[in-house]
Amino acid sequence: MMTETEDKTLRYRRAQSVTRAEEITEKEKKVRSSQLDKPIHKPRDSLFSWSSEFANFTGLVNWGFLMLTVGGVRLCLENFLKYGFRVNPIEWIIVLTGYNEGHSHQYPSVVLLIFSIVPTVVALMIEKGIAVNLINEKLGVFLQITNILFIITLPAVVLQIKGNHFSFIGATTVCMIYLILFLKIWSYSQTNYWCRNGTKNRFSKNKLRRQSLSAPNWSKLVNAEQDQTYEEEKNEEAAAAGLIKYPNNLTLKDLFYFLLAPTLCYELNFPRTARIRKRFVVKRLVELAFGVNLVLALFQQWMIPSVTNSVDTFSTMDPIRITERLLKLAVPNHLIWLCLFYLSFHSFLNLMGELLQFADRNFYNDWWNANNISVFWSTWNTPVHLWAVRHVYVPITERGYTKGFASIIVFLISAFFHEYLVSVPLQMFRIWAFLGMMAQPPLSVISRIAERRLGPRWGNIMVWSSLILGQPLAIMMYYHDYALLHFTSE
Repeated sequence: MMTETEDKTLRYRRAQSVTRAEEITEKEKKVRSSQLDKPIHKPRDSLFSWSSEFANFTGLVNWGFLMLTVGGVRLCLENFLKYGFRVNPIEWIIVLTGYNEGHSHQYPSVVLLIFSIVPTVVALMIEKGIAVNLINEKLGVFLQITNILFIITLPAVVLQIKGNHFSFIGATTVCMIYLILFLKIWSYSQTNYWCRNGTKNRFSKNKLRRQSLSAPNWSKLVNAEQDQTYEEEKNEEAAAAGLIKYPNNLTLKDLFYFLLAPTLCYELNFPRTARIRKRFVVKRLVELAFGVNLVLALFQQWMIPSVTNSVDTFSTMDPIRITERLLKLAVPNHLIWLCLFYLSFHSFLNLMGELLQFADRNFYNDWWNANNISVFWSTWNTPVHLWAVRHVYVPITERGYTKGFASIIVFLISAFFHEYLVSVPLQMFRIWAFLGMMAQPPLSVISRIAERRLGPRWGNIMVWSSLILGQPLAIMMYYHDYALLHFTSE
C-alpha cells in the first residue's frame, strides 16, 4: 500500500510529465516551422470524427431536404399513376357531415355537443352550493365526481345504443370534446377544492394566532369580527391588484372562458394580453384553412389507399409484406401527424389564445430534440402534461407514494383515454392503443439507457423511430380488425 506522501509524489510527477510533454510539443512546432521543407501537416481529426468538434453541416442538411423533396415528388407521381387523382372536396363535406352514413340525418353528434352545456352548468351549481354551505362538503365532492364520470361515460353509452345514427367524424368529435370537458371540469373542481380548503386552513391558523395573543376573556364574537376584518383586508389587496378571489370566481362567464381557453388547468386569474393582434389572427386563420385542406388531400390521396391495401397482408401474416406495408404507410402517416401537430398546437391554440387574450402560449416545447421518450411525452403536448402533473402526479406523490408509481398511474390514465378516442368512435373495443401507451414506460427506460451509453443522438433516433413506425402499425391493426368486422361477408 502506498503512503499518502508517495501518492502525492506520484500525482505531482504525472502533472509534471504532462506539462513537460506540452512544452516539448510547442518546442517541436517552432522547430518544424523553421525547417526548409516547409511542413504543412499538424495533428488534426477528420471532420466526421466526434473529437473534431466540427458542427457546421448546413450543406448536408440542404442535401437531405433536397433528397426528401426528390423522394416525395417520386412517391407523389407513383401514387397518381397507380391510383389516379383521388382528391375530391365534395367527399370531404359528405364525410365530415356524415350525410351518407347512419339511418337518419338528425345529426345526433350536434345534439350531444349542445347537451355538453348541461354537465358544465351542473358543475358550477355544485361548486356554488358548496361555497354557500347549501351542500355539505363530502356530498358536494361526491356529486362532482359523479358528474365528471357522467361526462366521460355519456358518449360511450349513447354510441353503443345509437351508434348507427352517428358518422365516424361526428362520433370522434363528440368523444374528443367530451374528453376535453372531462379534463377541464376535473381541474375546475379540484382547483376550487384547493381554494376552499386553503381559505378554511388560513382562517383556522389566523384564529389560533389571534387567540394566543388575546386575553382569555375575549368573546367569540370579537374573534369572528377580527377574522372578517382580516378577510376584508385580503380582498381589498386582491381587488387592488385586479385579482379574483374564491368564491367570486364561481360565475358562468368565468367558467365558459376557461372552457374556451387553450388550457386544461383552471386558475382563478389567467395571465392576459393587452390587446388582440389582428394580423396574427389572420395568419393563424390562413394556416388553418390551408393546412386542413392539405391534410384532407394527403389523407384521401395517399393514406386511404395504403391502409386499404394492408388488410390482405395482415390476414396472410406475411412478415416481409407486413414490413413493406408498414414502411409504405409510415411516410404519409407521419407527414399527416406533423401537419396535425402544427395545426392543433400552433395554429388553432394560438388563434384561440389571441382571441381570448390568453397570454400563456407555451403549448409545446422542443420535443423534436428529445433524447429519450420520457422527455418527448413531457414536451410535445404541454397542456396535457401540465394537467397530468398538477392533478394526478403531484397529488399522488403528496400522499406518500413513489414517483415511479405516480408515473405509472399517469400512463394508465393516458392509455385509457387513447383507447377511448379510438375504440368508442369505431364501436369496436380493442386494446392496441392502450398497449401502445403502456409500452412507453419500458421504452422510456431503454431510450434513457441508449442516451447514457451511446449518446444523446441515439436516444433521439429511438424517439423518432417510435413515432414514425409505432403509429402506422396501430392504424393498420385497427383498420384490419374493423374491415374484418364490417366488410367481410359472413
